[in-house]
Amino acid sequence: MTVGLRQSDPMAWLIAHEDIRQLASRYAVMLDARNFVAVAELFIPDVGVGADQVGRGALVSNFQRQFSTLGRSILQVTNHVIDVADADNATGIVSCRAEIEPLDSPATWVVQQIQYHDTYARVENHWLFVRRKHLMWYGADMLQRPNDLPDANWPANHSGKGELPEWYDSWSAWIAMRP
Repeated sequence: MTVGLRQSDPMAWLIAHEDIRQLASRYAVMLDARNFVAVAELFIPDVGVGADQVGRGALVSNFQRQFSTLGRSILQVTNHVIDVADADNATGIVSCRAEIEPLDSPATWVVQQIQYHDTYARVENHWLFVRRKHLMWYGADMLQRPNDLPDANWPANHSGKGELPEWYDSWSAWIAMRP
């Protein structure tokens, strides 16, 4: 943490922290909804993708390719450490628990513990990702699989399969486009 911005403009420092926290949470919600366009809009316009691609369109294509073998996912953002360098630059580490339905292994439901190492920039008064480095602690099969559960019909029953992610229009569109 740079003490300069915190001392010179504590309100800007606090706003930066909250905006960046919301950025990480929006990423998780939009990724689970398979709204890759909305996810890409959380990144700077000229985001680097892989070794030789640039831009949000390339990022959308990359996400579509990465998620082509996955069904449902649930990302839960937990710890988030943010270091604000100045009014327009910051870094952070975000912990995340993921639950993933692998389509190539229908008898499993994977739990992962992830850590993102992020770089953020404020562009046109909005905090955006410059880069997200995805690091994984572990991934393991869960013993009771949510994809095998009967419908919960909440609030009548607290356990079972719920209405997400099918509730999102973007999820249904993504399913319809998948090979």
